[in-house]
Amino acid sequence: MTDKHIYLDHSATTYIKPQVFEEMLPYLQMHYGNPSSIYAMSRVTEKAVEQAREKVAAALNADKGEIFFTGGGSEADNWALKGAAFAHKKKGNHIITTQIEHHAILHTCQFLEKNGFEVTYLPVDAEGFVDLDALQRAITDKTILVSVMFANNEIGTIEPIKEIGRICRERKVLFHTDAVQAVGHIPIDVKDMNIDLLSLAAHKFYGPKGVGALYIRKGVKIENLIHGGGQEKGKRAGTENIAGIVGLGKALELAVKEMPEENKRLVHLRDKLIAGLTGIPHTKLNGPAGDKRAPGNVNVCFEFIEGESMLLLLDHKGVAASSGSACTSGSLDPSHVLLAIGLPHEIAHGSLRLSLGSATTEQDVDYVLQVLPDIVQRLRDMSPLWKNYLEKKKVDSYAV
Repeated sequence: MTDKHIYLDHSATTYIKPQVFEEMLPYLQMHYGNPSSIYAMSRVTEKAVEQAREKVAAALNADKGEIFFTGGGSEADNWALKGAAFAHKKKGNHIITTQIEHHAILHTCQFLEKNGFEVTYLPVDAEGFVDLDALQRAITDKTILVSVMFANNEIGTIEPIKEIGRICRERKVLFHTDAVQAVGHIPIDVKDMNIDLLSLAAHKFYGPKGVGALYIRKGVKIENLIHGGGQEKGKRAGTENIAGIVGLGKALELAVKEMPEENKRLVHLRDKLIAGLTGIPHTKLNGPAGDKRAPGNVNVCFEFIEGESMLLLLDHKGVAASSGSACTSGSLDPSHVLLAIGLPHEIAHGSLRLSLGSATTEQDVDYVLQVLPDIVQRLRDMSPLWKNYLEKKKVDSYAV
């Protein structure tokens, strides 16, 4: 083992920045009053919640009254889909999404299919983009909701959200976007982009886990997901997670402020890493290159090897990363995203996602580029697929 610790899994979660933790701390120890009460201690926490709401609204160019706090991104996704579906079922029962959504969307859609709704799962192209013409054709007079993620969590594809929103607005269909991987990293304007519903999670942009938000455009009808008290204007029951909400607001405020310079830095590191990794023979970049890719996302497939073994050897070298391979998900299949962009099983099993963040340095990237080629070669030397490839290549060369 090594004493190095290089964290390259920021798409999975991030640490809490010190400024965020400092802002949260008083609401864990001193200001613990229930915001629903009327005494002074509670007025302090109520004010803190509303200030955080204003920060989230400002980051999205939304109105303060359109932001509703949740227990995380998955809850926000569930609420958006179930809430919209059940609120509009008299109009129709058809929902459109894509084959590369997060499971918080896909599993919710499967639940809705069991409850009388029909779902169209749009295919994507080889880089993960939705076909706008296919979306147009899929909308019927029974379509009530379209849900397309803003940026893919695995391959970093940034979808044409504004154009999708325009189509939905013209066809009078609600548009939801799972923006969990985008908020705090990509500029978002819900008004300009024609977004009706948007999900976000604090722990993706250096805030705490267990807190998120759902943007609900004014005038959009949506059923409650959690029933009980009258919190969040009667739309989401449960005593508010004050410290978490405060942390979310502060983290997003910082992320938006730092975004222009931080994204330049991340894009430089991302592209350097992609260039180095794709220089390894039989390596494929998954997702688009350039400005249509999330700033900190790198996803590649190494042919003839299996992803979990690569992760274990990287961990031994002090590098934390992730893979869409079978063993990391407990499934016999590789990532549904990689299959959806057309990769065969045997290649998709050799995937590696490296997601960069604020703590990532040029030295970290150099270190990965130093150790990873040897790891790949070591695994290929043990692989029967690699041996078969070399034998075939040898036979082919004799034939020539």
